[in-house]
Amino acid sequence: MNATDRNIRPAIRQLDEAAINRIAAGEVVERPASAVKELAENALDAGAQRIEIDYADGGKTLIRVRDDGHGMRGEDLPLALSRHATSKIDGSDLLNIHSFGFRGEALPSLAAVGRLTITSRMAGEEGASITVDGGRMGLVRPDAAQFGTVVTLRDLFHATPARLKFMRSDRAEAQAIADTVKRLAMAAPYVGFVLRDMSGSEQREIFRADAAQGALFDALEERLARVLGRDFTENALRIDAEREGLRLSGFAGLPTYSRGAAIAQFFFVNGRPVRDKLLLGALRAAYMDVLARDRHPVIVLNLDCAPELVDVNVHPAKSEVRFRDPGLARGLVISGLRHALAAGGHRSSSTVGDAMLGAMQPQSAHRYQMERPSGGALRKAYQMQAPQGFAEDAGLWEAGVVSAPQTPAPAPEHEAAPLGAARAQLHGNYIIAQTETGMVIVDQHAAHERLVYERLKRQRAENGVAAQALLIPEIVELSVHEAAHLLEIAPDLAALGLVIEGFGGASVVVRETPAILGEVNAHALIREIVDDLADLGQGERLEARIDAVLSRMACHGSVRAGRMMRVEEMNALLREMEAVPHSGQCNHGRPTYVELSLAQIEKLFARR
Repeated sequence: MNATDRNIRPAIRQLDEAAINRIAAGEVVERPASAVKELAENALDAGAQRIEIDYADGGKTLIRVRDDGHGMRGEDLPLALSRHATSKIDGSDLLNIHSFGFRGEALPSLAAVGRLTITSRMAGEEGASITVDGGRMGLVRPDAAQFGTVVTLRDLFHATPARLKFMRSDRAEAQAIADTVKRLAMAAPYVGFVLRDMSGSEQREIFRADAAQGALFDALEERLARVLGRDFTENALRIDAEREGLRLSGFAGLPTYSRGAAIAQFFFVNGRPVRDKLLLGALRAAYMDVLARDRHPVIVLNLDCAPELVDVNVHPAKSEVRFRDPGLARGLVISGLRHALAAGGHRSSSTVGDAMLGAMQPQSAHRYQMERPSGGALRKAYQMQAPQGFAEDAGLWEAGVVSAPQTPAPAPEHEAAPLGAARAQLHGNYIIAQTETGMVIVDQHAAHERLVYERLKRQRAENGVAAQALLIPEIVELSVHEAAHLLEIAPDLAALGLVIEGFGGASVVVRETPAILGEVNAHALIREIVDDLADLGQGERLEARIDAVLSRMACHGSVRAGRMMRVEEMNALLREMEAVPHSGQCNHGRPTYVELSLAQIEKLFARR
């Protein structure tokens, strides 16, 4: 740049209204789903009880939102299309916001980049409509409109063709619209939603959720069953917790009902869908103790509070919020979820049993209609089917002189328990238990691992974990970094019953181990603890790192696969599982047992 160029200063000019609206549209309307969100939220703010949404070609050529809200007068339509014109706030207090929208940007932004028509009628008023094409506003005209408002947006981004190049395929944009509508449907269970695809010659109904009835939790459960499926509501816990003006409510999936990606986590603040890092971090902390690191919980949670306790005016799309007391909000989410998960006891997801059935089901199964035979037919069949060597007793058996072989009956009190009575152990690791309505298969190592972990946590909270001195201290060779990392938390490890000291260079010596673990391979335990700490990283809180150590200790102190157990031991394990929270999954989030009902078992054999 030469001296002449530096002396040329660009002139400062005021942008015209059309340019301002197109710039605003870049912030507010990212894609067709953003337009649907803004228009549907306007309908909710208008008190709509039913919202119908039509789109074509992924929303690129048509978006139509029809509602039965209170509507607008004809003379108000031009004002509604002006920037920063809104009926929802007066501008005096931006922290006292009770509506979804409040910026007054959505309609003028949409009108600046597409062809927008608004048709509306208030109760007791004549209907009217207005059209804006690429920012050029037409005249208000009378219209024989129904009660409520219809907003039709055609050819989105036709006024800004460069934006069209960034649109994804019609299918991807349609999926984003459906996700947006479903998220709003979860926020407003008392409002009916209909979503239709108008592409081509025939319309297709993509989603429908009629207005739910009854109390809040019942209505929300009905809506979530419609949006997320019955599997979720059947395997979710109700959340209802309150602290210092904040209330957390909703449903949280059991740890064994989890996903491989964080695609089913829905947070709402005062009914507004948000994606907030603070809340997501609190969710991870709440499930940290019961879920593997590569699994993600399924939740639908709403945080209610006074509007002045949260700032929703921090993002143009209003998808982020800022709490006045972030620690209070985070603590409520963590404690509310942890209490609910603990109250869930030994519950495990019913989908675990369904998955087992799916794995066992043959590719093609014949169905047979079976009738229950008479008693005489049964006796005759028993004679014909008697094992070799028992045939000579058939007559005596029928006469009642010789009793048929019987498997020892389980104790009634055990069979009536949720996890039933132990009947067998297979392959040295799987306990088979009989319940009143079916059977349970327990992974003894995974179950005992969770039980030992909970005992360790309980001891730590009460008096610290009891330790036992090793007759011969064990020296473990590590890298310099690993040894330094481990010795940093040596005092905390001592409170857990694991006493270590530096032994020069990169070595540590293990002098005591937790008594609850019994005989333990100290070298293997230290190595795995070091690996777990490295996996968590220094950024994790000390509590998380200590829990990881406890979890690893529990794994080393659990009943190993291959150990044969007596019936009394198996029943004792089942009873303890019923009494201990979180015992439906091991420390890594895997299920500890699978339950099958008689109906499911009979289905395997094509009896139903």
